[in-house]
Amino acid sequence: MNKIQRVAAVHDLSGFGKASLTAVIPILSTLGIQVCPLPTAVLSSISEFPRTRMIDLTDSLDDILSHWRELNLRFDAIYSGFLGSSRQVGIVQQLIKTNSTENCLIVIDPVMGDNGKLYHVFTSEIINSMQQLIKSAQVITPNSTEAAFLLNEPQQSDMNLNMITDWLLRLADMGPDIVIITSMPDCDNERNTCVYAYDKPNNDLWKIAGEYLPGNYPGTGDTFASIITGCLLKGESLPIAIEKAVNFIYKAIAFSLDYITDNREGIYLEAVLPELLKPVEKPKIKKLNIEHYA
Repeated sequence: MNKIQRVAAVHDLSGFGKASLTAVIPILSTLGIQVCPLPTAVLSSISEFPRTRMIDLTDSLDDILSHWRELNLRFDAIYSGFLGSSRQVGIVQQLIKTNSTENCLIVIDPVMGDNGKLYHVFTSEIINSMQQLIKSAQVITPNSTEAAFLLNEPQQSDMNLNMITDWLLRLADMGPDIVIITSMPDCDNERNTCVYAYDKPNNDLWKIAGEYLPGNYPGTGDTFASIITGCLLKGESLPIAIEKAVNFIYKAIAFSLDYITDNREGIYLEAVLPELLKPVEKPKIKKLNIEHYA
């Protein structure tokens, strides 16, 4: 019989705003993948809004995982995003040990900060915990700020390709097979933003640049990592997965500029979900000669 692929998604759930599970579920479902949420917290809205109410579910997670073990659930992918504490990081590590299939895809989006700063809910303890967690990952998707934290590096406002490649290789040395860093500078065009990726098993270095669109929308990192997870699980190549994720976010932001009056709501992803099922026609992603930069 054909098998429905199943993902354990360890993220928080917000009643209002498109981030974490409210982005993860529609994206993976559109790609034909069953999403099994393991909610780390329930929020009244995403945290960009003032006076957000939150119910911390950390104390319930062990009980949920105990039931999953009773049901003998196994997952084709385990995908984690925002984890509110080191204890939650430990729970994800336990999930990986006990509920993985033999060829389970482990995707860690090490959500910690942006724009050079930790999110206000974190202390430096989360950095140490994430450094340990990514050892278990096959794929990680940090933004430039999170990559710096993982490497204990100062935040860099200007980076050349040699520095970027060094970061990618060092992160891969920490455990993951695939390292994808988002929100990086384009060394050839300051008006662009870039995604760089390193595929360790094939020793391939990839770059895709896109025009920077105005507007800061929360949840784009969750959207990007969800598309990467879904595409890789469905057998797409890494460059095609990255291309799809970048194109989707660009189109979603373009729609959002016309429809969303408050950027804190997140991108208008509902308008572009069908794009996930279309093939990439003219790939813009470039394979770089890693020996020039390593």
